[in-house]
Amino acid sequence: MLVSDPLLSLRELTVTYGSRRRGGAVRAVNQVSIDIARGETVALVGESGSGKSSIGNSIVGLAPLSAGTIVLDGQEIASATRRVDKPSVSRQVQMVFQDPYGSLNPTRTIEQSLIEPMVVHRSLSRKKMRETVRSMLTDVGLSPEAATRYPTHFSGGQRQRIALARALMIEPDLIICDEAVSALDVSVQAQVLNLLARLQHARGLAYLFISHDLAVVRLLADRIVVLYRGQIMESGPTAGFVSQPCHPYTRVLLAAAPVPDPAYQRERRRLRNVAARSEEPNAVAPGSGCPFAGRCMYAVDQCRRERPQLRPRGDSLVACHRVDDLPEFPMSL
Repeated sequence: MLVSDPLLSLRELTVTYGSRRRGGAVRAVNQVSIDIARGETVALVGESGSGKSSIGNSIVGLAPLSAGTIVLDGQEIASATRRVDKPSVSRQVQMVFQDPYGSLNPTRTIEQSLIEPMVVHRSLSRKKMRETVRSMLTDVGLSPEAATRYPTHFSGGQRQRIALARALMIEPDLIICDEAVSALDVSVQAQVLNLLARLQHARGLAYLFISHDLAVVRLLADRIVVLYRGQIMESGPTAGFVSQPCHPYTRVLLAAAPVPDPAYQRERRRLRNVAARSEEPNAVAPGSGCPFAGRCMYAVDQCRRERPQLRPRGDSLVACHRVDDLPEFPMSL
């Protein structure tokens, strides 16, 4: 779904790994177009291998584009022939990764890790940098005394708060959260999500929130984009998304989220069985048809022959030939 005057705009984004000459090329992202407005949270959701992280990595220059463009704040920053200028882009875009234990250097104090981005991007005195570090630690719910300690002194949730503080040190416009809460306990997840929402409200941040869990992203996202095999299956506002999903794959993802209502268990079990199905051999020829056709209980021959295009369905966009024929979804989060 496209917005007017976006902060970030991805157009026909394609990311390919490997070499076609050797027959090992894998298209991780296939012609994806997404806009993110200032102060908005857009969630990318899908199973492992759906291309979510490849999109995030391409924005910060960690994955080259095979086709398409990336436009940040009205300026094209990447295309198939132009690599991302990491120093200039990192001033506006920062990334928080999944592993809170591997994202911080264990030989550096928290102050040293948080000062480093300011040394590169901000002209401040050493005294002012230290003051900024302590102020930022307070903002993310940690004691200023944490600045003198090492990462080993902190829990996973505390380390993720520190990683978020580091991302905020240069006052970016957009933060990419790549499975930023998936490695945390449920109670700690809620704390970090509440922190993200509070910081967004206070600072006007935009988030690209990457996750496999629809139950988590619905608490933070304004819009949700569902990916499967590098293609958008469905996108739309969060409220209608979780109450009446349109695409069969979105329904499978929702069925995997726990819902405390026994009345839904039979239908949930049926949809979970779909999620566990293996891909039918040669169900869809490469480059043609719907990528989900081999697992879809509603698929017909057209689904295997023709790639569905995104088309409006209420407030959402859906890539499904049979969206008008699907039964009503019997459960919501």
